[in-house]
Amino acid sequence: MAVSEQQLNKALETLKQSGVRITPQRHAILEYLIESMSHPTADEIYKALEGKFPNMSVATVYNNLRVFKEIGLVQELTYGDASSRFDFVTSNHYHIICEDCGKIVDFHYPGLDEVEQLAAHVTGFKVSHHRMEIYGTCPECMKKHSYLEAK
Repeated sequence: MAVSEQQLNKALETLKQSGVRITPQRHAILEYLIESMSHPTADEIYKALEGKFPNMSVATVYNNLRVFKEIGLVQELTYGDASSRFDFVTSNHYHIICEDCGKIVDFHYPGLDEVEQLAAHVTGFKVSHHRMEIYGTCPECMKKHSYLEAK
């Protein structure tokens, strides 16, 4: 069984345990999020699935994403622009974001868990979570820029 199939089955089981009915649209949105590594917006999800579900609206996508977020399957990523991006929650990971094209790539760095422990110890806070983003220019945009500069 492929990793994404295992993740999908686990996510569907989480929905069942949460009392959320599994509709074909919910199944398709979850599957798209798991298979897509691009951290899509709700509109991108809608556009990718509208051929398969012509009666589905953007509101349906947003409502399902809200449900997934509430039960902890999906993380909403907001970076100051108009539209949120959505990420299927797999494990603790961080994001590096291209300032040119907006592409978001996951990376793992387990050492930051120690930062939470240190912050809690130093401040007396009970830490719930942390978030880190790194910004830069992706390889594709760097190639594009060097091509434009060469002209």
